[in-house]
Amino acid sequence: MTISRFSPSISLMPFIREYMVIEAEQELINSLVPDTFMAMAIRIKGTTGVLSGNDLTQIPSGIISGLSDTTRTVSYAANSANLIIAFKDGGMAAFSPVPAHELFAKSISAGNIFPPAELQILSEKIQDAITHEARIQLLDQFLLNKLKATPSDPMINRAVELIRKHKGIIRVKDLATALHISQDPFEKKFRARIGSSPKKFASITRIRNLINNYASYTSLTDASYDAGFYDQSHFIKEFRQFTGKSPSAFFSAPPAW
Repeated sequence: MTISRFSPSISLMPFIREYMVIEAEQELINSLVPDTFMAMAIRIKGTTGVLSGNDLTQIPSGIISGLSDTTRTVSYAANSANLIIAFKDGGMAAFSPVPAHELFAKSISAGNIFPPAELQILSEKIQDAITHEARIQLLDQFLLNKLKATPSDPMINRAVELIRKHKGIIRVKDLATALHISQDPFEKKFRARIGSSPKKFASITRIRNLINNYASYTSLTDASYDAGFYDQSHFIKEFRQFTGKSPSAFFSAPPAW
């Protein structure tokens, strides 16, 4: 698998973290570990599907996926390629009126968010483009044209900042207190903007931080303690629910993107 990364234009940087082109030269199966961003995928060539047990569901040419707290297993056909848009926290709100939490643990056709006819034209142009750079320019212009005048929410931005600062080890009650808002309206606003409850977002952040920084720890025990797990059985159970594997099996396997 080859992954090429590209930056969005300056006007889209507040909403989009990066673009990626995922290419599979040979047939393979890959586990997508949960992360804190929503994503959109556009097929460039070949076929890609989601595996659930022994069932394979082919992914349509354009798809949008919400946050999730469980691993998704994706099957890539040989000589396939997909263009991925990784949105920043709450970035999807700049393009879609759909509350982000309605997409939690779901993937829907991008035609539910953007006009299907325009998406079809974009998809054909992307498939016909010769270089990845040309594909990125086409996608970037499409998203610029769809950008809505949606103001950012400083309170939610601050909440995300605090969750990341504390590596996901923070209580929702303490977040609401720090932001000078009662817990119920805070959780409602957070879910609609970010795509999950603040507690779930913190949980994803907690495990992702451990995974991303695993190489800096001297042992798995140290890593779990730094992530706030003082009960090893609880840590292993939560890690397995998140990745589908035990910690030792996960870190001994080839990394997933």
